[in-house]
Amino acid sequence: MSSPAVKSPAPCPGFAERRIGRVNWLGFWTMYLKEIRRFWKVAMQTVFAPAITTLLFLAIFSLALGGHGRVVGGVPFEMFLAPGLIAMTILQNSFANTSSSILIAKVQGNIIDVLMPPLSPGEVTAAYLLGGVTRGVLCGFVVTLCILLFVPLQIAHPLAVLYFGISGACMLSILGILTGIWAEKFDHAATVTNFIVTPMSFLSGTFYSIERLPGIWHTISQFNPFFYVIDGFRYGFLGHADGTLWVGVAVTLGVNLSLGLLCYGLFRSGYKLRP
Repeated sequence: MSSPAVKSPAPCPGFAERRIGRVNWLGFWTMYLKEIRRFWKVAMQTVFAPAITTLLFLAIFSLALGGHGRVVGGVPFEMFLAPGLIAMTILQNSFANTSSSILIAKVQGNIIDVLMPPLSPGEVTAAYLLGGVTRGVLCGFVVTLCILLFVPLQIAHPLAVLYFGISGACMLSILGILTGIWAEKFDHAATVTNFIVTPMSFLSGTFYSIERLPGIWHTISQFNPFFYVIDGFRYGFLGHADGTLWVGVAVTLGVNLSLGLLCYGLFRSGYKLRP
């Protein structure tokens, strides 16, 4: 006698099987919102405190290096300084968001909540990336509103402001992801901040024009990708750039694509994420 066919269990009443498709949009959106809510719950620390720090930079450098009538690049020093400070705020806060999010999840042991759901490496990378970009751009917007109370900024090229602001946020957000994956404790993340992010931000022309640098230092500055972000962002406000604008576009695109592919590969392999 042939064995009776095994019937599959009937679905529960009211239950509909959910098909994810090629992209898990619901999972991606949920993870992105988780990143937004994470930093927004402490917005005074993560969004508004950077504005106070930037205003202090503006006041100190304007008083110490500005002086009455000082002009840089054909504009008053305060107008030259302000876009650089806004861009630096975007960069540093994009990095801080992604690096802290991943590292805290690893230290607390809940990184498994990111690895277990049906999310592809690309979706995880994109969710973390956009979370960092959102915080960086939001901080930049708040800082801009505060600076406008003291410096009469005007936007000469809106597309340049938009492109270099977002591309810079993407660059540091991805760098933060890489730092969070690599770091095993907070000291490791602080090392990247203190020895890479902060020096490259300060030496990128934020507070000065690289045209004033002697030959060798002028050449070295052009190997700093942060320079192209800040220079292009400043161009969007002032209409003047120290470097070549299209070189800046190519450098930022190349760096972002390279770092993004590296992030994708690390999430796919589970490097320092899986037990």
